[in-house]
Amino acid sequence: MKRALVLFYFLVFYAITQLLWWGYLLVNYEPERKGMIIGEGLFFLLIFIWGAMRLKKLFSREHKQQQQQQNFLLSVTHELKSPLASVKLYIQTILKRDLEREQQKVFLSNSLKDIERLDDLVENVLLTTKLENRSFNFPKENFNFTEVVDNVVDRLQKNACSSQIIKPDLDKGLIIHADKFAITNVVTNLIENAIKYSPPCATVEVQLKEREDERIVFSVADHGPGVAEEEKKNIFNKFYRIGNESTRKTKGTGLGLYIVKTVLQKHNASIKVKDNTPSGSIFEVTFENYAN
Repeated sequence: MKRALVLFYFLVFYAITQLLWWGYLLVNYEPERKGMIIGEGLFFLLIFIWGAMRLKKLFSREHKQQQQQQNFLLSVTHELKSPLASVKLYIQTILKRDLEREQQKVFLSNSLKDIERLDDLVENVLLTTKLENRSFNFPKENFNFTEVVDNVVDRLQKNACSSQIIKPDLDKGLIIHADKFAITNVVTNLIENAIKYSPPCATVEVQLKEREDERIVFSVADHGPGVAEEEKKNIFNKFYRIGNESTRKTKGTGLGLYIVKTVLQKHNASIKVKDNTPSGSIFEVTFENYAN
């Protein structure tokens, strides 16, 4: 990147220098046309500088996208490797040791959780690929939204305060018309994000409410570090993650919130990020007219 920028600036400097030199020669060669030569030369110089600045901006954007994709590959590699290694260790332990049945159940249960984590990652990648296709339409159906949220909460709930405590507050029997797979993915991503960024044993509050104006509001509140105001407009961009991949402690691929935002836009729904009290964030999703 640095070499390319040095070469770019050198070529711009050389081109401007040559332009000024040839302008000087033309003025000396035809002094009676001095005004026209200077005017046209300045106009051309302004266009050239504008084009060079636009080119640099596009070049920087391309480099940023490449860096984000590299970070994505690094994070995906880590996200795949960790649960696979865990599952392998559990299975090897079961095979090599004469464990009690209860201990085997614990190991198998932990293995299942790691497999579900892999399944969520694959679903995110597949859904992202579908979203890139502009002609793709979600197959919508009526389903029990309360049941979907309750199932996701139950699957992600940690026992014995090993991580976070999910506290659901759900209105019963709320039905929406939407793509069940995509909306389940939205719910999973938002709750998993809250879990990842919450301190141990902190409460993650999940609410699903029907408003008087015939809107359904789904919200997830955590007590983590929160999202800085200047980052709120970027967190829904594809591959975007706060911080540097080499120093970041939280796991993730940078696809989750991008999927959330894009899926909701295609379901006549919106999402906004608010600050929680005393710390943390609240992600609030609003379905207009039951997502019809």
